Amino acid sequence: MKKLVIAVGGSSGSIYAKVLLDKLQSLNNQIAAVGVVMSENAKLNWKLELQNEDYKKYPFDFYEKNDFFAPFASGSAKYDTMIVCPCSMGLMARIATGVSNDLITRAADVILKERRRLIVVPRDTPYSLIHINNMKTITEAGGIICPASPSFYSNPKTFEEMAATVVDRILDLAGLELDTYRWSES
Repeated sequence: MKKLVIAVGGSSGSIYAKVLLDKLQSLNNQIAAVGVVMSENAKLNWKLELQNEDYKKYPFDFYEKNDFFAPFASGSAKYDTMIVCPCSMGLMARIATGVSNDLITRAADVILKERRRLIVVPRDTPYSLIHINNMKTITEAGGIICPASPSFYSNPKTFEEMAATVVDRILDLAGLELDTYRWSES
């Protein structure tokens, strides 16, 4: 049973966060806890891009961005995986440099120091050398960079199906078992 931290950063790509939260609901038999923290820009982008505030309806534990009493603000809570989806370049820079000025960056710092799994999903493009170096730093610290680059060989028909091609990779990286399209498998 996994204990997951889901951080929703403020870059465009709310569809990825929505599909991720939807899929986590269906995988509840593999999950002991899900803690969610959203930046203020993440909430604004969700409303702008998805035209709703349905993030409020998920049955997970939500924490404010400055709530340092959230369990995953400490390694003693033993959350094993953190997914930052989507992750803006500014948020990624703060994670890469160890700036723990809010709950998202503190949780990422804790996950890395405890040698647990951090999956960062940048959505922005193109990348500058600063962005690439921040990705390198996070990777060298033990994190996984999984860009929000959808695949098309499963012939997705909707935005949600297209986003799922990224989210399913994220969930694979998190060690969850799911039924998804697999290359050259029927």
